[in-house]
Amino acid sequence: MGGRSIVKAAKRYGAASRGDAAAALTYYSVLSLFPAILVGTSLIGLLDADATASLLDGAGTLVPGDSMSIIEDAVARLQMDPRTAGLLALLGLATALWAASNYVAAFSRALNAVDDVDESRKWWTVLIVRVVLTLVVGALTAVCAVVAATGGSVARAVGRALHAGDAAVAVWGWVKWPAITVLVIVIVALLYWLAPAKRSRLRRRAPGAALAVVLWLAASAGFGLYAASFGSYDKTYGALGGVIVFLVWLWITNAALLFGYEYNATAEPEADTAGTAAGEASEPSAAET
Repeated sequence: MGGRSIVKAAKRYGAASRGDAAAALTYYSVLSLFPAILVGTSLIGLLDADATASLLDGAGTLVPGDSMSIIEDAVARLQMDPRTAGLLALLGLATALWAASNYVAAFSRALNAVDDVDESRKWWTVLIVRVVLTLVVGALTAVCAVVAATGGSVARAVGRALHAGDAAVAVWGWVKWPAITVLVIVIVALLYWLAPAKRSRLRRRAPGAALAVVLWLAASAGFGLYAASFGSYDKTYGALGGVIVFLVWLWITNAALLFGYEYNATAEPEADTAGTAAGEASEPSAAET
């Protein structure tokens, strides 16, 4: 992962105003996020009430404090009547899939703009890819949520079922976050691989995916620290302060995703050029021998 490619990608990113595309993706993120929260909290709540609290604690390490109140309030309202959890999960699942597929479609258009190509696939191919990618990414995201929720009483219950000691449960509490990070990188790499019209190998999408996730984690931590220590969103926007912080964080998330793909779009041609030059240089040497 070359520093020169990162600098070049940053220049391309700024020149093309990718932040505008990140703002559009933020809109679709909002539409898909709360149905996803509805599904997640309903399903987890059916299994264990403490699991939702564990999941929110994990989310609190990434989401800025002011915006966490929005998610916590939404979860609290959804859990007021546990008898409707199953129905809410079904309704939320249908809504979440529809909204998430719209996000994937918008993300595909944004990546095609980075590659400076038009959509060349058949409409039915695009539709199939969109649905399959939504289902796969949704399933992997659900796995991340389940892994994040396996703390507290859930982890102890699983540990007893597997005849694992308290030490193993404690180790899992540390190991699960790197595991989630790897899963998130896989999710982003799949988006980079399948969403755009331009074809490439999955392993060539991995560097940008890793960069996007690292950048997202660092930016989330930095923005969270700023919002908690120096930000004046509550003074400026009053009761809407948490909403503004949440929207800015979603924009940061999408901006990081687009930058990771911008890096791939910059680094892949350079790698191809370097490989071609190396091959041409080796041909005369082989002829001489």
